[in-house]
Amino acid sequence: MKFIGIIPARYASSRFPGKPLAMLDGQTVVQRVYEQVERVLGEAYVATDDHRIMEAVEHFGGRAVMTRSDHKSGTDRIEEAAELLNTDADVIINVQGDEPFIHQSQLETVRQLFDDAEAQICTLGKPFESMEAVMNPNSPKIVCDMRGYALYFSRSVIPYVRGREPEEWLASFPYLKHIGLYAYRRDVLREITKLPQSPLELAESLEQLRWLQHGYRIRVGITDVETIGIDTPDDLLRAEQFLQSRQSTALP
Repeated sequence: MKFIGIIPARYASSRFPGKPLAMLDGQTVVQRVYEQVERVLGEAYVATDDHRIMEAVEHFGGRAVMTRSDHKSGTDRIEEAAELLNTDADVIINVQGDEPFIHQSQLETVRQLFDDAEAQICTLGKPFESMEAVMNPNSPKIVCDMRGYALYFSRSVIPYVRGREPEEWLASFPYLKHIGLYAYRRDVLREITKLPQSPLELAESLEQLRWLQHGYRIRVGITDVETIGIDTPDDLLRAEQFLQSRQSTALP
């Protein structure tokens, strides 16, 4: 089975314009993402709508493809890129361009999930470490069935633990944080990008609910690796601190 990674990277961002080209310890954010994905999968592309990003990727020796600027989601951009590349890959892994600390083990976990022939789309979840984090609506929660397939994603705290105070809930149920890494079988990617938005997606503003509501199955792998996505300049500062702490820990 052949896997490739495609990294959607837009220059325009209301909270952090140009963030793929932001510098993080001497390298751009998008270069850090690209090199990690290529190292694990062997083939990677950046899908962008901006010549500055494309030129930066080509400058460090990466591969990029220019896509339209009117896509409503990263998944739509991934599909256009796959068509332009005319890829023969069986599975396409969508790694966000603002995840410079995506880990090898996470990519390998997602890849292994496709050993299950029923898996159409795969993603990752990480156990929450505090009830405060569980209650953050910016961290979607996943509820899975007994085989590891997603039943639902929500910004709300699900499930509700009856008979216990909220501060005791995490000790009663293994709440799972959604990590926004997706992988799709090639034919499934074509299909889901043609679907109309669903009521659940519109209510929660979570694209994956469109796929679930239309009957697609999403397999969820578990990771214990914490990553730092970069959505704002403050996130970039946190990422720099994280990188420095990791480097100091690695010193003999």
